[in-house]
Amino acid sequence: MQQDFRLIVDLVTVLAAAAAGGLLASLLRQPVLLGYLLGGMVVGPAGLGLIKEIIQVETLAQFGVAFLLFALGVEFSLTELRKVQAISLGGGGLQIALTILITTLIALWTGWVTSVAQGIFLGSILSLSSTAVVLKCLIERNETETAHGQVMLGILIVQDLALGLMLAVLPALDKPPEEAGIAIAWALGEIALLAAGAVVAGVWLIPPLLRFLARTESRELFLLGVVALCLGIALLTEHLGLSIEMGAFVAGLMISEVEYADQTLAYVEPLQDIFATLFFAAIGMLIDPIFLWHNLELILGLVTIVIVGKLLIITPLVKLFGYSLKTALIAGLGLAQIGEFSFVLASEGQFLGLVSRQVYLLILGTTAVTLVITPFVLGLVPRLFRWAEAVPQLKQWLEAKADVPEVGEELPIKNHVIVCGYGRVGRNVVKLLQEYDYPIIVIDQAESVIQQLRERQIPYVYGNAASPQVLEKAQVEQAQGMAIALPDPMSSRLCLKRALEFTPELDVIVRANQDKDIELLYQLGAREVVQPAFEASLELSSHLLFSMGSSEETVQRQVRQIRSSHYLDFRPQRPSSAIARDLRVAAQAMNSKWYPLPDDSPLVGMTLEEADLRRLMGITLMAIKRSSGEELDYPDAQTLLKQGDRLLVVGEAEEQTAFEALVKGKVAMPTANASCQWLRVPQGSAAINKTLAELNIRRQYGVEVQAIRREGKFIRSPVGSTKFQSGDQLLLCGPASDLPQVQNLFVIELAAL
Repeated sequence: MQQDFRLIVDLVTVLAAAAAGGLLASLLRQPVLLGYLLGGMVVGPAGLGLIKEIIQVETLAQFGVAFLLFALGVEFSLTELRKVQAISLGGGGLQIALTILITTLIALWTGWVTSVAQGIFLGSILSLSSTAVVLKCLIERNETETAHGQVMLGILIVQDLALGLMLAVLPALDKPPEEAGIAIAWALGEIALLAAGAVVAGVWLIPPLLRFLARTESRELFLLGVVALCLGIALLTEHLGLSIEMGAFVAGLMISEVEYADQTLAYVEPLQDIFATLFFAAIGMLIDPIFLWHNLELILGLVTIVIVGKLLIITPLVKLFGYSLKTALIAGLGLAQIGEFSFVLASEGQFLGLVSRQVYLLILGTTAVTLVITPFVLGLVPRLFRWAEAVPQLKQWLEAKADVPEVGEELPIKNHVIVCGYGRVGRNVVKLLQEYDYPIIVIDQAESVIQQLRERQIPYVYGNAASPQVLEKAQVEQAQGMAIALPDPMSSRLCLKRALEFTPELDVIVRANQDKDIELLYQLGAREVVQPAFEASLELSSHLLFSMGSSEETVQRQVRQIRSSHYLDFRPQRPSSAIARDLRVAAQAMNSKWYPLPDDSPLVGMTLEEADLRRLMGITLMAIKRSSGEELDYPDAQTLLKQGDRLLVVGEAEEQTAFEALVKGKVAMPTANASCQWLRVPQGSAAINKTLAELNIRRQYGVEVQAIRREGKFIRSPVGSTKFQSGDQLLLCGPASDLPQVQNLFVIELAAL
């Protein structure tokens, strides 16, 4: 077979194998790059041996590395870095330095490496995490704007930026120890000169060139010009003694702040994807599966060391920068893998002779396993925290911040509106409320957002809107209403749930991130749930109907009907099994439990409206399983509770304990002749620090204090020695005619003593 034709056959074989492996990985919900590695292993020398011209394939794969680094440089954004600049630059930089230092010391002590240079090289590989895998997981879970999402992305940006520096310094590590320091200093000097040249070119040369190419309005010429620019700078850096990868990354950085950056990325990405696939497949061809199998125990041990080691490094650093322990742990677990760019470093290190082939294969195997594990770890994390938060001491420890939540000056303390989340939707809500001079408080946990609020003199509380401490700082007990516009579905649910624990009658409107969240949010107590896509459909339809002659009254009536039906006409029909499955998934993340309803329970024969469980106990009834096998998901207020029912309830540990007592008849329910009403003990009331026995409300008025909500916690059936505190919310149950007297007793008479 002709040599040129042999190369074509090899390329087709590699791409076909990579495509098949990527498809398999996608079906198994794994990162596709693992499929590319698998495809390379299958057709490589250690597999079926179908590839004959490995060197030529690897040469073409270098284009993949160049384009990969070029795209990384173009995507690099100083704006994104500024959002979390403290944890990004400080935490990310410290994480890389500590990982390299600790790895070097351990590797030298255990004999894994024979020189400091090799230890630094190994530490550099371990310091990088996977931007592709972590970002994919965050997007799938809609967590990119959460505190842990922002922390992880900030650290990943700095890691990606550090990759360029590592590639530049890497050749210097190959020098003898006495020359290494000089070589590194020389490499850093070259980087400084290159950076200065890149700044000059990025300001005065690159923008005019891209504008000139763009004016041709030819996609082909623009693409050719960009590719020539990328590869030209890469070759220049290679000529200067730096790597091709470093040059490609610098070329991308030069374009990243130009107005044509997005267009450049859109044109280059297809080429990048193809050649990057070749690169990962070429890496796979170098992996020996037999070697991996024979060293499986060692690789699994290294995987454990990597995960635990990076967790122990990253978690304290994130905590040090003022984040909660929960956020720090999620970030530590999410970044506890070796990234795909470590393949680039490992390949370069083997070429320079910094590692043996055996160590190189161990690095590849360990990296691949950590990439596989990461999605499972991030999926398991919510369940672990749900278990931990069921223990009050652990919950307080996890949510505690190193610093007291920051609050703006002159917060309104009464009849205000709380806006949770200051994204695009939150900003518009705040703007409209300000036009009508309504007092507002914004809750957000992004430092960049808080800076905007300071500049605009908008009252704010810095922190997680789902945190009871943050809600308390925002005076949720005295609020008139709340708008929840958080990007994370779980944070939205918890924020809603915990706000209503403070104030059961609070008027809360929530933005639904997904269609399947609509009924769930209503069930949790939202007064109104808004789905942006459905609202856009309503506005478009209304305009068209008006223009075609329909009366305004008819159209508005139709719109109200669709909203009152929870957008049922717009939502696709889904089987009951799918609805039940979504309900289980959502409930599992919110401290849920199934309770059997005893035959003699006082709840038997009552409707949910009569039981009023959310207001009484703070729990939410999500589903009912009848003894006949019928299941009612999201039961409405008129649903009747029957003997043999099993109830799926969501609530905190204290609330579930109170509910269990209620189900078993250990707590009295209001009778048909009694009413219940919440009363807040005002500041300055003489009832403060008095016990229930001293006030003797039950004997004098026939009214019983059924429960107390205190700082978001539920105290069921308080005993006579229970002392009242300022801000306590009392659930008073008794004859409707006597309730006003007890209210006056607390608010007026005792306060006047």
